[in-house]
Amino acid sequence: MKSYQPRKQRKLLYSAPLHKKRKWVAAHLAEELIIKYRRRSLPVVKGDTVKVVRGDFKGYVGKVRRVDVKKGRIEVEGVTITKVDGKKVPRPIHASNVIITRLNLTDPWRRRKLEEGLPEETRKEIEKEAEEQLKEMEEEKEMEEEEKEEEEEEEIEEEEEKDLNKEKNKED
Repeated sequence: MKSYQPRKQRKLLYSAPLHKKRKWVAAHLAEELIIKYRRRSLPVVKGDTVKVVRGDFKGYVGKVRRVDVKKGRIEVEGVTITKVDGKKVPRPIHASNVIITRLNLTDPWRRRKLEEGLPEETRKEIEKEAEEQLKEMEEEKEMEEEEKEEEEEEEIEEEEEKDLNKEKNKED
């Protein structure tokens, strides 16, 4: 039995299990994606490219950095607020206030679900796009690893310089 009482509906929203809340963190697709995938909306996933269409950050385009299922919000790269102490903090946005402009197709399960009922040509396009995205992800990981290695080398050099300075100070 379902209730029409607002307080009970709100309670259902707040006390729902995460696997149900996950589906509620969904956003509409851009028009070309609606035509391509024959769906109007999809749950937002980390790595999707979205455009903010409502609120103070209207017009911003960026990748989804994090999906907070408990709160029903997403964090988009470039959408930050500045705290009083000068720190930049990501501003959570409700998923209904964005439009997905590019899907993250690296997840095989998500790809399979999208491909259901689509023509063979579209399926091949999806596979090609997924391969491209996987290559991009690998390149990004390699770049991050190189940056980490460079930072570690710099830290080691700084420590060695400090040690040399300490030895010089002891000699004096």
